[in-house]
Amino acid sequence: MEDEVHTHELIRTLHATGHQILLPTVDGEDLTLHIYEGEENLSTGTSYGIQESAGALFTDYANIDLAIIPGMAFTQQGDRMGRGKGFYDRLLPKLSCPLIGIAFPFQLLDFIPTEPHDVKMNEVIC
Repeated sequence: MEDEVHTHELIRTLHATGHQILLPTVDGEDLTLHIYEGEENLSTGTSYGIQESAGALFTDYANIDLAIIPGMAFTQQGDRMGRGKGFYDRLLPKLSCPLIGIAFPFQLLDFIPTEPHDVKMNEVIC
């Protein structure tokens, strides 16, 4: 989204060097992961107007090496605050890979409220 760290160049670079990239797609109340197959296979999602991959659905969560996760706010301890719809609350428990939160420096706070179901990031990068 426009107020989140832009990952477009990172995605293009990693894809060009042979890495498989997965992008989230809003599917009703959930996020599904789809294989990124290049910019020509992106479409604007109807829910939030973000670019989503039209590539194949990916459900082999155990074979994901790393997840880079956006958010509205983070703490240095790995707490994450999203937008309140619970999309990542439902996706993240399915992942066993390291979770890296990405944020602008102003999004790094000393404290944010958390709930028992919230999944902590392994690291937060600003």
